[in-house]
Amino acid sequence: MVVEVNEKLAHYLGEPQPKLLRSHRKMLKFLKGAYDSGVPGMMTKPSTDLLAHSGGYAFHCGCPNPEMRDIASWILTSGEENTRRIAKLIPSLWKRHGQEDLVLTGLLLANMSEEELGESPWMAFIHLFKKQEPLGALLEIGEELIRGGHEVPDDAWLIAMAGQSKLWHQVAVLFLSLRKEEVGEVRGLVTAAPAGGELFERIRNRVLSQEN
Repeated sequence: MVVEVNEKLAHYLGEPQPKLLRSHRKMLKFLKGAYDSGVPGMMTKPSTDLLAHSGGYAFHCGCPNPEMRDIASWILTSGEENTRRIAKLIPSLWKRHGQEDLVLTGLLLANMSEEELGESPWMAFIHLFKKQEPLGALLEIGEELIRGGHEVPDDAWLIAMAGQSKLWHQVAVLFLSLRKEEVGEVRGLVTAAPAGGELFERIRNRVLSQEN
């Protein structure tokens, strides 16, 4: 299988830059340029503007997943001698809240350890949440964490999480759905979750139907 390299993005990123991680402002600006460099030529700006608005993002450049993984790899290589700088960059990425920022956050969390982050990747993830978040993006990040070898937290952890807020309760159900197994003793957590949109209700119903 031949893996195509995005030459424009590869040229933009260049060699790893450990010093760039010292400044969040400069790093965020650099990363926005990386997202733009990774966008396919046929991507039209009006469509990405519409997706950004409908998804609750600050922006959506349209950078594809393979390119996002290249960007994440570049960051991890740049910060391999001081992983705490990467950990400290993550909240700044989330605060800016571009669509690619959230994807990149998931990729970084999935590829970092509890020691590097200062807490478990799942805990670091939920501590980023604002009052409202795009549930689809949160689900995708949860899936990325699992691909990175981080198992969904246990029932007690999810129950404690669900008690914190409406959003956290809904996200606890999303996390539970990633286990691909019967909910068992935490069925009540699922049934009692606040009502959500079409995506959430579809996931809730699928989780409950696994017991039938």
